[in-house]
Amino acid sequence: MRVLAAMSGGVDSAVAAARARDAGHDVTGVHLALARNPQTFRTGARGCCTLEDSRDARRAADMIGIPFYVWDMAEEFHDSVVDDFVNEYAAGRTPNPCLRCNEKIKFTAVLDRAVALGFDAVVTGHHARLGADGLLRRSVDLPKDQSYVLAVLTRAQLDRAIFPLGDSTKEQVRAEAAERGLAVADKPDSHDICFISDGDTRGFLESRLGSAPGDIVDGRTGERLGTHNGAYGFTIGQRKGLDLRVPAADGRPRYVLSITPVSNTVTVGPREDLAVDVVTADRPIWHAASDATDCEVQLRAHGEVVGASVSVTGETLVATLKSPARGVAAGQAIVAYRPDPGGDIVLGSATITAGVRAESHA
Repeated sequence: MRVLAAMSGGVDSAVAAARARDAGHDVTGVHLALARNPQTFRTGARGCCTLEDSRDARRAADMIGIPFYVWDMAEEFHDSVVDDFVNEYAAGRTPNPCLRCNEKIKFTAVLDRAVALGFDAVVTGHHARLGADGLLRRSVDLPKDQSYVLAVLTRAQLDRAIFPLGDSTKEQVRAEAAERGLAVADKPDSHDICFISDGDTRGFLESRLGSAPGDIVDGRTGERLGTHNGAYGFTIGQRKGLDLRVPAADGRPRYVLSITPVSNTVTVGPREDLAVDVVTADRPIWHAASDATDCEVQLRAHGEVVGASVSVTGETLVATLKSPARGVAAGQAIVAYRPDPGGDIVLGSATITAGVRAESHA
């Protein structure tokens, strides 16, 4: 099979490409140039998007013995990921740019181009598994599992995807890279958001959306507790950085409960007021045989997993949680899993629109 290996410059994608070649595939490596100005992206051994990452990917391809190319996808990335990130925060939601990159870039723009060029599939270094049944499963290395950010993929996209690392731990991948003589064996993992060079998300958003002063109010009393420079700088469940000028009467910390862009208001309250047990979401990608099922759901990348009853009707998914969850933010993904001896199976995903108490949803 003729396959395209997406090589970020990190250890995972390098080993994935090597394993694909060892499996007998005709492999070509490609590095995605995603920055309009590469110097504005992170520097250092981050494993994503910088000029040195491109060089690391090329060296790995040479060592593996496969052809290598760089594809300039900066415009697609900016339009589909960076602009989406800014627009979602401006609308009071909390996006996941890695999920959007997988959905719009690696498994849409890249896959479409690969198929047009005669490739049969795309290989990536994601820690996830595709079973013989074609279903997406969690990696054996649960702390490194990336099935959550891959759950947006359609059946057609999964049919043209290969994830060679799902049955290995990260330690095993690094050891294999060292045995193969790959220079990226000890390269640190990428962290944070690749297109925010200094890691200052609030500063990045302010540079694009401008300062927009507004009020921080108490969710129970409506009292004005402080001010902010932009509601886009907050996310549901946030505790730090509120800079409240009025202390809580009970002395307990407050958390962000909601964000209202129309009035530019951030509402805060005690931790218990974050609890929700009904989550609604739109744009479901659903692989389960039935539109209603008991399962487990994950509400953030690396977030808690809770039992739930999920139903899908048209473009709406509703999950009734068996125990309350906190910090449920619109814009994040809800991913449904079914426990399985061969690894938790992804049943589907959707984009969260709201989390509410059951009584308010009735």
